[in-house]
Amino acid sequence: MSDRPWSGSIHSQAHQRERSSPISSHQITTKSWFYSVLGIYLVSGLSISAWLVRVPAIAQELNLSAGPLGLLLLTQTVGAFLSVSASGMVVMKLGAQKTLWLTFALMMVGGLGLAVGVSFLHSVLVAGIGLGLFGLGQATYSVGANVQGAAVERALKKQRMPLMHGCFSIGTVIGSIVGTAMTAVGVSVFWHMLSVYIVAIILVVLSLRNTRHEGEDIHPGTTGLMAIVSSDEGQGTFTIRHAWSEKRTVLLGIFVLGMALAEGSANDWVALALTDGYGASASVGAVGYGLFVAAMTTGRLLGTGLLNMYGRVAVMRVACILAVIGLGTFVVSPWIGLGMVAIFVWGTGAALGFPVGMSAAADDPFRASARVSVVSTVGYGAFLGGPPLLGVLGEALGVRNGLAVVLVLVVVSLCLVPQLTSPDRRNRPEPKDEPARWVNEGEDLADEDTTERPMSMDDALRARKRHGDKNGDES
Repeated sequence: MSDRPWSGSIHSQAHQRERSSPISSHQITTKSWFYSVLGIYLVSGLSISAWLVRVPAIAQELNLSAGPLGLLLLTQTVGAFLSVSASGMVVMKLGAQKTLWLTFALMMVGGLGLAVGVSFLHSVLVAGIGLGLFGLGQATYSVGANVQGAAVERALKKQRMPLMHGCFSIGTVIGSIVGTAMTAVGVSVFWHMLSVYIVAIILVVLSLRNTRHEGEDIHPGTTGLMAIVSSDEGQGTFTIRHAWSEKRTVLLGIFVLGMALAEGSANDWVALALTDGYGASASVGAVGYGLFVAAMTTGRLLGTGLLNMYGRVAVMRVACILAVIGLGTFVVSPWIGLGMVAIFVWGTGAALGFPVGMSAAADDPFRASARVSVVSTVGYGAFLGGPPLLGVLGEALGVRNGLAVVLVLVVVSLCLVPQLTSPDRRNRPEPKDEPARWVNEGEDLADEDTTERPMSMDDALRARKRHGDKNGDES
């Protein structure tokens, strides 16, 4: 996708809305759009860590023991579950940009409601309502961010989704550092969260002003998200229901499920697995968690270049093998030193699974919105539902042994790596008038076998036009 207006079948209503918009989406460069999406991911990490790092203070202010505290935190999980189940339809109806505005506002209201309930009202009820609202906003915000990320990645014609998710990780690290400092100097939960959220609001306003205006160009006949380009050129409207019925989309969802569990289970249980399974101290457990987060962040920042060099399938095959080796070693190792090394290998292998799954779901720009929503929903469902289920297993088998279930699912993800290849690249016949090109102009077509670049909207429009011409000739 270039910075000039897209060619092809475009809704005249969309063009009219663009001309009447104060800032046309085509006046926003792809580079600016990319940096804005990075800001959207960074804000997500900051917003979550702002209250996660203050959980001990929240428990103290509300005088909650471990059991009641767990029930309070469950309100966020319930809100997120309700949100993620409807996130695909919401994003398809409103578009990514409008969805991000609305869900971010919900996150801010919920987070500040939690802070007021803790610091001023000392009310578990108010705090629980705030956390529930935060969960409702955050889950769908994440799906909207993934759709925006898939769209800008296509415009760049390069793999960039891992870097975007790396910015989320950076946001959580920054938020944790700020929260630790605020706690050390005695700043209350309210004033800490308010200061962080003011920064988050500024970042989101600046970021969303520089994203493409897909949300303003929605028409009932489009896929809703990706574009102002019609998806029903004789083929009918492509909806969420259609995406759920596609074999490849479902398999991509299962691939992401396994890799999301590999990440989410570590976030929730690796520290306890070290103390419970290895007999380590709580401080060593905290170091283990930090080691996993560092491995995830490093893997996402460095993995982007590897994906562009060697392609999805080759890189993810190695990544999944690393995740299997790391997680398997952590489960069976009798030595804590080896276990710590295994955590780093585990985190490095798990780092790319979720973002690469999003990129693969967005291969066809005309159907990307529905497919990304479906795969995101499955992935975030695993993030939210997997850790509690592992807690039940951990109660019966021990936390470390319970992680063996995740290991099995990561092996399944490894078997599904070939699904990451674009079906258009594998199966589409070349037309007689010109070779099919899914790579940048001037690039050797031999690279197709080793690299997976997003197909641009211009390429997709030309392909659709050729397909339509062919159908016309046959008729």
